[in-house]
Order: sequence, then structure tokens, then C-alpha cells
Amino acid sequence: MHRVDLPTIGTFDAWRDAARGLVLANVPPEEVLWQHGESSGDLFGDANAPQPKPDSTRQITVPKGFLTLTRLALWHRDPERFARAYALLCALQDNPRLIHDRGDPRVAKLNAMAKEVGRDKHKMTAFVRFREIGEPDAPRRRFAAWFEPSHFITEPTAPFFAKRFGDMDWTIFSPDLTAHFEDGKLRFGPGAPKPPLAEDDTETLWRTYFRSIFNPARVKLKAMQAEMPKKYWKNLPEADLIPEMVATARARAADMAEAAPTLAPARAGRILHRLHNDRAEPPPIDSDAEFRAALQGCRRCPLWENATQPVPGEGPLDAKLMFVGEQPGDQEDLTGRPFVGPAGRLFDEVLGEAGIDRSETYVTNAVKHFKFKPRGKRRLHEPPNSHEIQHCRWWLDIERERVQPGLIVALGATALESLTGSRKNLLKRRGTVEAADDGTPVFITVHPSFLLRLPDPAQKSEERARFRDDLRTAAAMVA
Repeated sequence: MHRVDLPTIGTFDAWRDAARGLVLANVPPEEVLWQHGESSGDLFGDANAPQPKPDSTRQITVPKGFLTLTRLALWHRDPERFARAYALLCALQDNPRLIHDRGDPRVAKLNAMAKEVGRDKHKMTAFVRFREIGEPDAPRRRFAAWFEPSHFITEPTAPFFAKRFGDMDWTIFSPDLTAHFEDGKLRFGPGAPKPPLAEDDTETLWRTYFRSIFNPARVKLKAMQAEMPKKYWKNLPEADLIPEMVATARARAADMAEAAPTLAPARAGRILHRLHNDRAEPPPIDSDAEFRAALQGCRRCPLWENATQPVPGEGPLDAKLMFVGEQPGDQEDLTGRPFVGPAGRLFDEVLGEAGIDRSETYVTNAVKHFKFKPRGKRRLHEPPNSHEIQHCRWWLDIERERVQPGLIVALGATALESLTGSRKNLLKRRGTVEAADDGTPVFITVHPSFLLRLPDPAQKSEERARFRDDLRTAAAMVA
């Protein structure tokens, strides 16, 4: 059994050199006993045993990720950390890709340890509080701090403070190790108990700043303790302010709300104007000419900018049956009439098969402008979003008010959302009757374009027959 004694300072470099020699000597992990710091010896390990001789014919390869992993994991307080890292190093000689296998328990354990060490280092950089201990007339100001880390992180974290506070001398005491920075040089000494450090003026200023940035309206104790665990509070000068600030948070938040200005910001006028437009009732329109003229000037959403023209519904105003589709397509946009493209022609055919005369029904769309994406010379259809559907309900409500049908047939999800407020589960709701906001019954079915998109001829024939049955059912309901 080979015993390796690792020093308290420079632990990682010492482990790396020892592990390299052991791997080159083909020493298996189970024959190595790792000791850290002062040790009284071990029953099974012999520090005076002859050192294993490296195999000169063997080369050691180490994936880059392994060094990154062990540079953190080896500062963990787990007593088996060195043995775990060495066992993984040996395994990587045969399978270098193992370092990327998070399912391997050796890799997973070291990654978990590295994550805990990284979190502990972050807490140290955040919660070390220096207090000035030097003489006022000294050439360099001197500070000291006390910190109790969860792991052996003082050595790897000290360079952060040396870079951040390079213009002053300081000492960070911890139970395991003490870091000294003097005249620009960093050195380490043995750990020490907590020294008696008096408060200074900087600490008073910091407490004032902490109180000023505390927002009583956004107190979340669990989130605060996740970032500032209570174990650190006893060494933070601002921590004794927290109970009082939390206890008075509700009253302070109420005072802030009462003292807030009541004058609305400049943008509020635009928001209220838009909200008023969305909620306003459509004006009465007495003729087709008035309706078409009003629709022609629609600017309620951006779709009008690229469309050729708005497409109103068509049909008699005393129709008992109203069909509502999605939006105009390419041909509808060019002609100004609804349902004249491929889906419209299929719709006319199935209407005839169902015994319904289109001229006796009112046919329209939930959205009145064509939404598309240019692709060369073609204009590819894009479904309208909920914002556009909501804005265009203004015009559909006017049409419903003018026609007052006995039944509305919602053709597809867009029409269903416009009429009932939800497009979910269209196929499950198909064939059922729901109610619009004014109580008008709404019969639910698919859009004719759904049939055009079916690639299988047998399925297309089956769905066409089902669509025809839906139309017959709707016609029978208003007969």
C-alpha cells in the first residue's frame, strides 16, 4: 500500500504530480492511500515505502475537461476526494471519452463536488467583509477579515482578492488556512480562530448603503436566504438589519405606494387610447357601402400594410346560416371576395353535395386582410395570431349584428378562437355546438383547407364525407 501525504498549501499541484507518477508506475487506485495535511500515519500506508518506478514506455493522456474538473473538486471537504480523482484518472487512460459521461458515478460525483466548491468560492467572494486594522499614517492601508468556508477554498479563492484589492495589505483568516497579502505578494499560513476585529467607519457606510437598497415591496425570504444563507449572517455587518427591515417591509411598502406620484406617464395616454379602441362597441352601420368604406380604412392591426385590400363577407343579410373561415387567401386578396381560391372551390362543391345553396348563406372570415410571407413570386399563407384575431373581431361583430344568423359555423381554429375565445382541441370539439358571447349557437367543424392538405386519397375521401355530414347537420339545425 502506497501512502501519499499532500501538503495543506499547494494541494492540487502536489496531488497532480503524485498522481502522474503513480499512473506511470501502473499503480491501481486500490493500492494508494491519500493523506492531506498533518497526519499521524496510517495502519495500512507506509510513507517510507520505496516509491514506485515509472514505466518509461508508457505515456499518460489527460482530457482537458479532467483538469478543469479536478481543479475545483479537489478543494472539496470529502475525505475521499483524492482517491476519487485518481480512480477516474486511471479509468481515463483506457477510455478518455469517459469524462463526458455524466451517467458514470465517478464522473457524476466529481462534478457534484466541483459544483459545490464553485458555489462556496462564489459565496466567499460575496460575503468576505474587510475591516481596517492598520495605522492611519501607514504607507499602505491594512485590512483583515474572517470567513468560515464549507470547503478548503481559501487558497484557490485568494488570488481573486489579490487582484481586486491589490492596492492594500490584507489578511483573510479561516479555520483551515490564512491568506496574507503584503506589498503585492500573496502567501499562506496555518488556520486560526476568529480574531477580535473592531467595527470601522467603512462598515457603518456599508450598512447605510444596504438599508437604502433594500426594497420592502419585493421581500422574498426564501430567495434571499438562497443567495445569502443564514450560516454567513453572523459575520456580515449588515445582517443584523435584516429582521427589522423584513418586519417593517409591509408598512414601508404601503407608505411608498401612498407617496408615489399620481400623474400617469406620457405613454399611458397611448395605452389607454388603444385599450379604449379594443373595448369600444362597433358603431351602427346601415348599408353595405358604409360597411365596405369603413373596412377599407381599417388600421386596427398591421396586416393592412401588405394586403391588396380588405375582404368583407358576402351573402344575404337575412341568412339563417353564417360560415366563418380564417382569413383571405391569395386569390381572395386579389378579387376582394371570400372563399374563391382552392379551399373556396372545394367548399362550394361540398356545400352542393350537402344540399346547401351558398347564395342563401353568409360567408365571411374571422380576419379581413391576407397575411402572407413573400417567397419569390409567390405569397405563402401565414395564420393570423391572437392579437390580429382580437383586433379583427370588431368587423366580425358588425357582420354578425347585421345578419343575426340562427347558426354560425366555425370553419377551423381561427374562426373558433374568434367566436368562442379558444382554439384548443378543435378536433375533439368538432361536431358540437357552443355559444358565442351574444348567445348565438356556434357549430364547430374543420376548414376546407384541412381536406386539401391530406396526402392520403382514402383519408381525404373519408374526411370529405365527414365534412359533408357536418354541413348537413348545420343545415338541418336551421331548417
